[in-house]
Amino acid sequence: MGRETSADIEIKVSPSRGENIIHPPEANPTFPPPPPEQAELRPFRQWTPWLVPVFIVANVVMFAVTMYVNNCPKNSPRPCVAPFLGRFAFNPLKENPLFGPSSSTLEKMGALDVTKVVKEHQGWRLITCIWLHAGVIHILANMLSLLFIGVQLEQEFGFVRIGLLYVLSGFGGSLLSALFIRSNISVGASGALFGLLGGMLSELITNWTVYENKFAALWTLILIVAINLALGLLPHVDNFAHIGGFISGFFLGFVFLIRPQFGWVGQENVPPGYHIGSVKSKHKIYQYILWILAAIFLIVGFTVGLIMLFRGVNANDHCSWCHYLSCAPTSRWSCKSSASYCLPAQDKNGLNLTCQGDGRNQTFFFPSASETRIEELCRQLCS
Repeated sequence: MGRETSADIEIKVSPSRGENIIHPPEANPTFPPPPPEQAELRPFRQWTPWLVPVFIVANVVMFAVTMYVNNCPKNSPRPCVAPFLGRFAFNPLKENPLFGPSSSTLEKMGALDVTKVVKEHQGWRLITCIWLHAGVIHILANMLSLLFIGVQLEQEFGFVRIGLLYVLSGFGGSLLSALFIRSNISVGASGALFGLLGGMLSELITNWTVYENKFAALWTLILIVAINLALGLLPHVDNFAHIGGFISGFFLGFVFLIRPQFGWVGQENVPPGYHIGSVKSKHKIYQYILWILAAIFLIVGFTVGLIMLFRGVNANDHCSWCHYLSCAPTSRWSCKSSASYCLPAQDKNGLNLTCQGDGRNQTFFFPSASETRIEELCRQLCS
Protein backbone atom coordinates (compact mmCIF):
# COMPACT_ATOMS: atom_id res chain seq x y z
CA MET A 1 0.00 0.00 0.00
CA GLY A 2 2.64 2.52 0.97
CA ARG A 3 6.10 3.47 -0.03
CA GLU A 4 8.00 2.87 3.14
CA THR A 5 11.56 3.98 3.71
CA SER A 6 13.89 3.21 6.56
CA ALA A 7 14.36 5.40 9.57
CA ASP A 8 16.66 8.24 10.45
CA ILE A 9 19.56 8.84 8.13
CA GLU A 10 22.15 11.55 8.47
CA ILE A 11 25.37 12.00 6.57
CA LYS A 12 27.61 14.92 7.29
CA VAL A 13 30.62 15.50 5.05
CA SER A 14 32.83 18.48 5.77
CA PRO A 15 34.54 20.28 2.92
CA SER A 16 38.25 20.73 3.23
CA ARG A 17 38.75 24.45 3.70
CA GLY A 18 42.48 24.58 4.35
CA GLU A 19 43.36 25.98 0.94
CA ASN A 20 40.17 27.94 0.48
CA ILE A 21 41.42 30.74 2.74
CA ILE A 22 42.07 34.13 1.15
CA HIS A 23 45.21 35.67 2.59
CA PRO A 24 45.75 39.40 3.13
CA PRO A 25 48.73 41.26 1.64
CA GLU A 26 51.99 40.99 3.52
CA ALA A 27 51.98 43.06 6.69
CA ASN A 28 53.69 46.47 6.61
CA PRO A 29 53.71 49.48 8.97
CA THR A 30 51.05 51.33 7.00
CA PHE A 31 48.70 48.40 6.45
CA PRO A 32 46.67 47.45 9.53
CA PRO A 33 45.95 43.76 10.18
CA PRO A 34 42.58 42.50 9.01
CA PRO A 35 39.73 42.23 11.47
CA PRO A 36 39.34 38.73 12.94
CA GLU A 37 36.08 38.13 11.11
CA GLN A 38 37.84 38.70 7.75
CA ALA A 39 40.84 36.52 8.44
CA GLU A 40 39.11 33.62 6.77
CA LEU A 41 36.62 33.74 3.90
CA ARG A 42 34.36 30.73 3.83
CA PRO A 43 33.77 29.39 0.33
CA PHE A 44 30.08 28.39 0.62
CA ARG A 45 27.01 30.24 1.76
CA GLN A 46 24.90 28.71 4.53
CA TRP A 47 21.14 28.97 3.95
CA THR A 48 18.43 29.08 6.58
CA PRO A 49 16.25 26.01 5.97
CA TRP A 50 12.52 26.68 5.81
CA LEU A 51 11.20 24.74 2.79
CA VAL A 52 11.87 21.28 4.21
CA PRO A 53 9.97 22.12 7.44
CA VAL A 54 7.13 23.41 5.24
CA PHE A 55 7.15 20.10 3.33
CA ILE A 56 6.95 18.19 6.61
CA VAL A 57 4.01 20.31 7.81
CA ALA A 58 2.27 19.88 4.43
CA ASN A 59 2.58 16.09 4.62
CA VAL A 60 1.21 16.02 8.17
CA VAL A 61 -1.70 18.30 7.23
CA MET A 62 -2.51 16.12 4.21
CA PHE A 63 -2.54 13.04 6.42
CA ALA A 64 -4.90 14.75 8.87
CA VAL A 65 -7.21 15.79 6.01
CA THR A 66 -7.12 12.24 4.64
CA MET A 67 -8.14 10.80 8.01
CA TYR A 68 -10.95 13.38 8.29
CA VAL A 69 -12.26 12.39 4.87
CA ASN A 70 -11.83 8.69 5.70
CA ASN A 71 -14.26 8.85 8.67
CA CYS A 72 -13.83 5.21 9.69
CA PRO A 73 -16.79 5.03 12.14
CA LYS A 74 -19.20 5.93 9.36
CA ASN A 75 -17.66 4.09 6.40
CA SER A 76 -16.12 0.90 7.80
CA PRO A 77 -18.27 -2.19 8.47
CA ARG A 78 -15.71 -3.43 11.02
CA PRO A 79 -14.75 -1.85 14.37
CA CYS A 80 -12.22 0.96 14.00
CA VAL A 81 -8.91 1.26 15.84
CA ALA A 82 -8.85 4.03 18.49
CA PRO A 83 -12.56 4.88 18.15
CA PHE A 84 -12.21 7.65 20.74
CA LEU A 85 -10.61 9.71 17.94
CA GLY A 86 -13.99 10.00 16.27
CA ARG A 87 -13.82 10.42 12.52
CA PHE A 88 -10.00 10.41 12.81
CA ALA A 89 -10.07 6.78 14.02
CA PHE A 90 -7.96 4.29 12.06
CA ASN A 91 -9.30 1.57 9.83
CA PRO A 92 -9.09 -2.02 11.17
CA LEU A 93 -5.53 -3.36 11.20
CA LYS A 94 -6.56 -6.20 8.93
CA GLU A 95 -7.29 -3.61 6.27
CA ASN A 96 -4.40 -1.26 7.06
CA PRO A 97 -1.68 -2.41 9.51
CA LEU A 98 0.03 1.01 9.38
CA PHE A 99 -2.72 2.76 11.39
CA GLY A 100 -4.24 4.76 8.60
CA PRO A 101 -7.20 5.20 6.24
CA SER A 102 -8.78 2.86 3.72
CA SER A 103 -7.37 2.38 0.25
CA SER A 104 -10.49 3.92 -1.29
CA THR A 105 -9.91 7.12 0.69
CA LEU A 106 -6.29 7.27 -0.43
CA GLU A 107 -7.44 6.76 -4.00
CA LYS A 108 -9.98 9.55 -3.61
CA MET A 109 -7.28 11.89 -2.24
CA GLY A 110 -4.92 11.32 -5.18
CA ALA A 111 -3.05 8.04 -4.73
CA LEU A 112 -1.19 6.63 -7.72
CA ASP A 113 -3.60 4.36 -9.58
CA VAL A 114 -2.28 3.32 -12.98
CA THR A 115 -5.73 2.62 -14.38
CA LYS A 116 -6.92 6.12 -13.59
CA VAL A 117 -3.67 7.67 -14.88
CA VAL A 118 -3.81 5.85 -18.21
CA LYS A 119 -7.52 5.43 -18.96
CA GLU A 120 -8.85 8.56 -17.29
CA HIS A 121 -5.77 10.72 -18.05
CA GLN A 122 -5.23 11.68 -14.40
CA GLY A 123 -1.51 12.30 -14.74
CA TRP A 124 -1.58 14.64 -11.73
CA ARG A 125 -1.59 11.55 -9.53
CA LEU A 126 2.12 11.14 -10.29
CA ILE A 127 2.66 14.23 -8.10
CA THR A 128 -0.18 14.12 -5.58
CA CYS A 129 0.70 10.60 -4.41
CA ILE A 130 4.02 11.78 -2.94
CA TRP A 131 2.14 13.97 -0.44
CA LEU A 132 -0.04 11.13 0.88
CA HIS A 133 0.81 8.42 3.40
CA ALA A 134 -0.77 5.09 4.23
CA GLY A 135 -0.62 5.44 8.00
CA VAL A 136 0.97 6.89 11.11
CA ILE A 137 3.94 4.52 10.96
CA HIS A 138 4.49 5.34 7.30
CA ILE A 139 4.44 9.12 7.70
CA LEU A 140 6.52 9.05 10.88
CA ALA A 141 9.35 7.10 9.21
CA ASN A 142 9.32 9.30 6.11
CA MET A 143 9.14 12.64 7.90
CA LEU A 144 11.98 11.75 10.29
CA SER A 145 14.11 10.84 7.29
CA LEU A 146 13.17 14.06 5.51
CA LEU A 147 14.03 16.07 8.61
CA PHE A 148 17.53 14.61 8.97
CA ILE A 149 18.39 14.52 5.26
CA GLY A 150 16.55 17.51 3.84
CA VAL A 151 17.44 20.17 6.41
CA GLN A 152 21.17 19.57 5.95
CA LEU A 153 20.89 19.73 2.15
CA GLU A 154 18.79 22.89 2.23
CA GLN A 155 21.36 24.54 4.50
CA GLU A 156 24.05 23.81 1.93
CA PHE A 157 22.22 24.41 -1.36
CA GLY A 158 19.15 26.54 -0.67
CA PHE A 159 15.43 25.97 -0.99
CA VAL A 160 15.11 26.32 -4.80
CA ARG A 161 17.50 23.52 -5.72
CA ILE A 162 16.46 21.16 -2.93
CA GLY A 163 12.76 21.81 -3.57
CA LEU A 164 13.17 20.95 -7.26
CA LEU A 165 15.29 17.93 -6.42
CA TYR A 166 12.64 16.64 -3.99
CA VAL A 167 9.61 17.11 -6.25
CA LEU A 168 11.23 15.89 -9.49
CA SER A 169 12.69 12.84 -7.74
CA GLY A 170 9.26 12.03 -6.33
CA PHE A 171 7.84 12.35 -9.85
CA GLY A 172 10.54 10.02 -11.20
CA GLY A 173 9.76 7.46 -8.51
CA SER A 174 6.04 7.62 -9.29
CA LEU A 175 6.73 7.22 -13.01
CA LEU A 176 8.82 4.06 -12.60
CA SER A 177 6.32 2.69 -10.10
CA ALA A 178 3.44 3.25 -12.52
CA LEU A 179 5.29 1.38 -15.27
CA PHE A 180 5.81 -1.74 -13.13
CA ILE A 181 3.17 -1.77 -10.34
CA ARG A 182 -0.08 -2.30 -12.22
CA SER A 183 -2.60 -3.72 -9.76
CA ASN A 184 -2.16 -1.73 -6.52
CA ILE A 185 -2.35 1.90 -5.53
CA SER A 186 0.77 3.60 -4.22
CA VAL A 187 1.41 6.56 -1.92
CA GLY A 188 4.32 8.04 0.00
CA ALA A 189 7.30 10.38 -0.10
CA SER A 190 9.92 7.62 -0.20
CA GLY A 191 10.73 8.19 -3.88
CA ALA A 192 11.48 11.83 -3.16
CA LEU A 193 13.55 10.87 -0.11
CA PHE A 194 15.58 8.39 -2.14
CA GLY A 195 16.06 11.21 -4.63
CA LEU A 196 17.74 13.25 -1.90
CA LEU A 197 20.06 10.31 -1.21
CA GLY A 198 20.81 10.01 -4.92
CA GLY A 199 21.51 13.73 -5.07
CA MET A 200 23.92 13.43 -2.14
CA LEU A 201 25.82 10.70 -3.98
CA SER A 202 26.15 12.62 -7.26
CA GLU A 203 26.99 15.81 -5.35
CA LEU A 204 29.87 14.01 -3.68
CA ILE A 205 31.10 12.76 -7.06
CA THR A 206 30.81 16.02 -9.00
CA ASN A 207 32.28 18.10 -6.16
CA TRP A 208 35.01 15.58 -5.39
CA THR A 209 37.81 18.15 -5.02
CA VAL A 210 35.98 20.05 -2.29
CA TYR A 211 35.72 17.26 0.26
CA GLU A 212 38.06 15.59 2.67
CA ASN A 213 37.61 11.96 3.76
CA LYS A 214 36.06 11.38 0.36
CA PHE A 215 36.18 7.61 0.22
CA ALA A 216 34.81 7.14 3.74
CA ALA A 217 31.86 9.41 2.91
CA LEU A 218 31.30 7.65 -0.43
CA TRP A 219 31.22 4.13 1.01
CA THR A 220 29.06 5.21 3.94
CA LEU A 221 26.49 6.71 1.57
CA ILE A 222 26.55 3.66 -0.73
CA LEU A 223 26.02 1.37 2.25
CA ILE A 224 23.02 3.39 3.49
CA VAL A 225 21.42 3.35 0.04
CA ALA A 226 22.02 -0.39 -0.35
CA ILE A 227 20.42 -1.16 3.03
CA ASN A 228 17.36 0.95 2.21
CA LEU A 229 16.93 -0.66 -1.21
CA ALA A 230 17.30 -4.10 0.36
CA LEU A 231 14.46 -3.28 2.78
CA GLY A 232 12.40 -2.44 -0.29
CA LEU A 233 12.46 -6.13 -1.24
CA LEU A 234 9.92 -6.83 1.49
CA PRO A 235 6.33 -7.37 0.30
CA HIS A 236 3.90 -4.43 0.15
CA VAL A 237 6.79 -1.95 -0.20
CA ASP A 238 7.02 -0.12 -3.53
CA ASN A 239 10.72 -0.47 -4.25
CA PHE A 240 10.24 0.76 -7.82
CA ALA A 241 9.37 4.17 -6.37
CA HIS A 242 12.59 4.00 -4.34
CA ILE A 243 14.68 3.02 -7.36
CA GLY A 244 13.06 5.57 -9.67
CA GLY A 245 13.46 8.33 -7.10
CA PHE A 246 17.10 7.42 -6.45
CA ILE A 247 18.02 7.34 -10.16
CA SER A 248 16.22 10.65 -10.78
CA GLY A 249 17.88 12.28 -7.77
CA PHE A 250 21.28 10.93 -8.81
CA PHE A 251 21.12 12.65 -12.21
CA LEU A 252 19.43 15.76 -10.79
CA GLY A 253 22.31 16.12 -8.33
CA PHE A 254 24.76 16.62 -11.19
CA VAL A 255 22.52 19.42 -12.50
CA PHE A 256 21.40 21.20 -9.33
CA LEU A 257 24.12 20.52 -6.75
CA ILE A 258 27.26 21.49 -8.64
CA ARG A 259 29.75 23.57 -6.64
CA PRO A 260 32.68 25.73 -7.77
CA GLN A 261 35.89 23.74 -7.81
CA PHE A 262 38.30 23.74 -4.88
CA GLY A 263 40.24 27.01 -4.60
CA TRP A 264 37.87 29.14 -6.71
CA VAL A 265 36.55 32.35 -5.17
CA GLY A 266 34.22 34.77 -6.91
CA GLN A 267 35.56 38.31 -7.21
CA GLU A 268 32.42 39.72 -5.61
CA ASN A 269 33.26 37.79 -2.44
CA VAL A 270 36.79 39.17 -2.06
CA PRO A 271 37.12 41.93 0.58
CA PRO A 272 39.05 45.08 -0.43
CA GLY A 273 42.78 44.80 0.08
CA TYR A 274 42.96 41.04 -0.32
CA HIS A 275 44.73 39.15 -3.07
CA ILE A 276 43.71 35.68 -4.24
CA GLY A 277 46.70 34.77 -6.38
CA SER A 278 45.99 32.93 -9.61
CA VAL A 279 42.30 32.75 -10.46
CA LYS A 280 40.91 29.29 -11.25
CA SER A 281 37.96 28.62 -13.51
CA LYS A 282 34.71 28.20 -11.63
CA HIS A 283 34.14 24.57 -12.63
CA LYS A 284 36.27 21.74 -13.91
CA ILE A 285 35.74 20.20 -17.34
CA TYR A 286 34.43 16.92 -15.89
CA GLN A 287 31.77 18.85 -13.96
CA TYR A 288 30.45 20.37 -17.18
CA ILE A 289 30.48 16.97 -18.89
CA LEU A 290 28.55 15.34 -16.05
CA TRP A 291 26.07 18.23 -16.05
CA ILE A 292 25.34 17.83 -19.78
CA LEU A 293 25.10 14.02 -19.69
CA ALA A 294 22.82 14.07 -16.64
CA ALA A 295 20.49 16.64 -18.24
CA ILE A 296 20.26 14.49 -21.40
CA PHE A 297 19.50 11.32 -19.41
CA LEU A 298 16.80 13.12 -17.41
CA ILE A 299 15.04 14.59 -20.44
CA VAL A 300 15.15 11.34 -22.39
CA GLY A 301 14.19 9.20 -19.40
CA PHE A 302 11.19 11.30 -18.35
CA THR A 303 9.99 11.65 -21.95
CA VAL A 304 10.25 7.95 -22.81
CA GLY A 305 8.70 6.97 -19.47
CA LEU A 306 5.70 9.25 -19.91
CA ILE A 307 5.13 8.06 -23.50
CA MET A 308 5.22 4.43 -22.36
CA LEU A 309 2.89 5.12 -19.44
CA PHE A 310 0.19 6.96 -21.37
CA ARG A 311 0.30 4.36 -24.13
CA GLY A 312 -0.54 1.77 -21.50
CA VAL A 313 2.74 -0.14 -21.75
CA ASN A 314 3.37 -2.66 -18.98
CA ALA A 315 7.12 -2.56 -18.38
CA ASN A 316 7.00 -6.07 -16.90
CA ASP A 317 6.33 -7.40 -20.40
CA HIS A 318 9.77 -6.14 -21.47
CA CYS A 319 11.65 -7.26 -18.36
CA SER A 320 10.68 -10.69 -17.04
CA TRP A 321 12.90 -10.47 -13.94
CA CYS A 322 12.36 -6.82 -12.92
CA HIS A 323 9.54 -7.67 -10.51
CA TYR A 324 12.17 -9.20 -8.22
CA LEU A 325 13.54 -5.69 -7.67
CA SER A 326 10.47 -4.83 -5.61
CA CYS A 327 9.82 -8.12 -3.83
CA ALA A 328 12.02 -11.15 -3.17
CA PRO A 329 9.85 -14.26 -2.69
CA THR A 330 10.61 -16.52 0.28
CA SER A 331 8.97 -19.42 2.08
CA ARG A 332 7.31 -16.89 4.41
CA TRP A 333 5.58 -14.75 1.78
CA SER A 334 4.59 -14.61 -1.85
CA CYS A 335 5.18 -11.75 -4.23
CA LYS A 336 2.38 -12.60 -6.61
CA SER A 337 0.28 -9.58 -7.34
CA SER A 338 -2.66 -9.48 -9.66
CA ALA A 339 -5.76 -7.44 -10.13
CA SER A 340 -8.61 -8.29 -7.79
CA TYR A 341 -11.90 -9.47 -9.29
CA CYS A 342 -14.95 -10.39 -7.25
CA LEU A 343 -18.42 -11.75 -7.83
CA PRO A 344 -20.70 -9.56 -5.66
CA ALA A 345 -24.10 -10.61 -4.36
CA GLN A 346 -26.21 -8.06 -2.49
CA ASP A 347 -29.22 -9.06 -0.45
CA LYS A 348 -31.04 -7.82 2.64
CA ASN A 349 -28.49 -9.52 4.91
CA GLY A 350 -25.47 -7.76 3.42
CA LEU A 351 -22.92 -7.88 0.64
CA ASN A 352 -21.33 -11.22 -0.22
CA LEU A 353 -18.06 -11.18 -2.20
CA THR A 354 -16.34 -14.16 -3.81
CA CYS A 355 -12.83 -13.90 -5.25
CA GLN A 356 -12.78 -15.22 -8.79
CA GLY A 357 -9.11 -16.14 -8.48
CA ASP A 358 -9.10 -18.43 -5.44
CA GLY A 359 -12.73 -18.69 -4.39
CA ARG A 360 -12.33 -16.89 -1.04
CA ASN A 361 -15.67 -15.68 0.24
CA GLN A 362 -16.83 -13.18 2.84
CA THR A 363 -20.02 -11.40 3.79
CA PHE A 364 -19.99 -7.70 4.70
CA PHE A 365 -22.96 -6.34 6.59
CA PHE A 366 -23.81 -3.48 4.28
CA PRO A 367 -27.46 -2.79 3.42
CA SER A 368 -26.11 -1.20 0.24
CA ALA A 369 -22.64 -0.51 -1.12
CA SER A 370 -21.34 1.76 -3.85
CA GLU A 371 -19.22 0.46 -6.70
CA THR A 372 -16.14 2.13 -5.21
CA ARG A 373 -16.78 0.47 -1.84
CA ILE A 374 -17.20 -2.93 -3.49
CA GLU A 375 -13.89 -2.49 -5.33
CA GLU A 376 -12.13 -1.63 -2.07
CA LEU A 377 -13.57 -4.61 -0.20
CA CYS A 378 -12.69 -6.87 -3.10
CA ARG A 379 -9.10 -5.64 -3.04
CA GLN A 380 -8.87 -6.28 0.71
CA LEU A 381 -10.35 -9.78 0.40
CA CYS A 382 -8.45 -11.03 -2.64
CA SER A 383 -5.04 -9.36 -2.35
